[in-house]
Amino acid sequence: MRGAKPVTLGQGYSTIAWIPQTQGSWALPLLHERITSADTPIEKAATQLAQVCQKLTTRPLSLWDAEYGCAPFLLKTAELSCDKLIRLRSNRVLYGAPPPYTGIGRPRKHGDKFKLNEPTSWWQPDEAQSVEDEKWGQLRLQIWHGLHLRQAAKQGLSLIRVERVSSSKDSSLKPLWLIWVGLEFPQLATLWQQYLRRFAIDHWYRFAKQRLHWTLPQLSTPEASQRWSDLMPLLTWQLWLARPDVQDSPLPWQKSSPNLSPGRTANAFAQVLVVIGTPAPAPKPRGKSPGWTPGQPRSRRIRYPTVRKRFRKPKANNKKSA
Repeated sequence: MRGAKPVTLGQGYSTIAWIPQTQGSWALPLLHERITSADTPIEKAATQLAQVCQKLTTRPLSLWDAEYGCAPFLLKTAELSCDKLIRLRSNRVLYGAPPPYTGIGRPRKHGDKFKLNEPTSWWQPDEAQSVEDEKWGQLRLQIWHGLHLRQAAKQGLSLIRVERVSSSKDSSLKPLWLIWVGLEFPQLATLWQQYLRRFAIDHWYRFAKQRLHWTLPQLSTPEASQRWSDLMPLLTWQLWLARPDVQDSPLPWQKSSPNLSPGRTANAFAQVLVVIGTPAPAPKPRGKSPGWTPGQPRSRRIRYPTVRKRFRKPKANNKKSA
């Protein structure tokens, strides 16, 4: 298989969440929807972002992973009233502003190439700083303005490089590449810290799968899977609203914590159930099931075809010019 990537059977979901805290693992989903066979992750995310921006009164800052650091996503969200901070893969190529028109031929759309993995193609940054962080140590920050992607020449952006300065020869300390698309550029020294809050959504996915048992039921239809998945944001918001009214109930091997995480709040949620009760009826005594009625016909489960979504590399043009 190309790239030696494993094949995983399942249904993709796109989630937009609100990160309410500057620290911690809380992420409150605003939209949590299945990506259908007719949609792509880029189209679904752009649609969800448009829905969220219509309900907000202030201009938000949205954080995106490297999958959305592409021209189609920038073009689909260009008219939305929100700022975007997106991570880039280290092999991307950007372009500078085109040179002035010389009056001959078609005006150029792109300037010089800026290859992230080739330092020789970089030019002098517009701003450079060195900051000292308590957790990550000394960092070198650089920014270039006026760049764009090839398929989105009219969508200007700012490129940010965050490099961790270390005396060791650890090759795993790779720099972080970010692009900023927005109105007012914030302070460079603190902008990279805001992107780190994006990882709260990864913690929520882990919490939904392990603690809320999102992937435990083996449901046979997409409709049933969607109904079960709709409960995950509701459960998360219930835990968030109950957080100020419960006391920490650590397990015997855990230390007490004043700041309750989603897991700690779930451990203490029984305190809320004791007060409000439950709408479920009392459990009935266990008995012997009568089983399947003799003579009743059985029907096979509906089998749905597997839809494979993968990137197709365009064919190279082997024609040689004369």
